[in-house]
Amino acid sequence: MDKLYIIKIGGNVIDNPAALDAFLKDFSNLKGNKILVHGGGKMASALSEQMGIKPVMHEGRRITDEATLKVVTMMYAGWVNKNIVAALQALNINAIGLSGADANIIQSEKRPVKNIDFGFVGDVKKLNDAAIKMLIKNKITPVVCAITHDKKGQLLNTNADTIAAELGIAMAKLYNVQLVYCFEKAGVLKDSNNETSLIEKIDAKLYELLKKDGTIAGGMLPKIHNCFQALQKGVEAVAIMQSSKLSTLHAKKLHGTELYL
Repeated sequence: MDKLYIIKIGGNVIDNPAALDAFLKDFSNLKGNKILVHGGGKMASALSEQMGIKPVMHEGRRITDEATLKVVTMMYAGWVNKNIVAALQALNINAIGLSGADANIIQSEKRPVKNIDFGFVGDVKKLNDAAIKMLIKNKITPVVCAITHDKKGQLLNTNADTIAAELGIAMAKLYNVQLVYCFEKAGVLKDSNNETSLIEKIDAKLYELLKKDGTIAGGMLPKIHNCFQALQKGVEAVAIMQSSKLSTLHAKKLHGTELYL
């Protein structure tokens, strides 16, 4: 099976032009099949506040009312996505920017209201792996944002970490998938303020312990949950690392956190 890299970029890197440019150069130099997934949460929050819409989060996930959905669609599927695509084209990567609605690549359903009403938030239900494979086969690199749709005309905000994991699971039937989450930190840290406190390997048992003692909290909770979901459903390897270390992905020792079952 051919190898496929699915790289998710997020955190403060999207907000930092120099860090994003450096990452995209490393991404462009990554040999072989690849998909880039991105969010843009901090930029969406800043725009929301400028428009008088206060961002509301629950356990690292955005609650999305109708006004917020318009903001995140403008930011994720518009400004952030197209700037990344333009930068990759300048680096001779023939990229195409996609939301889940484009080519029906990611179909979701609105999350049902239980204890929390997340609003227009979508849970992934179906991926069009044939369309994605067609792009990859034709040497077109998909750049996928965090907007999906329900096939009934409704756009939905979907966690970008989840999208990366679901893409990995779907494409694992066709490729040897390497899933990598890149952000501004060195990886998963024991102390979020201490870059030297990197946890190099995390298995499912350690994850539960770190979650219980509060070491893993906030936005890192859904990220690592998605990592283990991907591993359980066929993804070959999963890592969380600093965006500036992407060029070391093939090194003997991973510069980041490796997750395994």
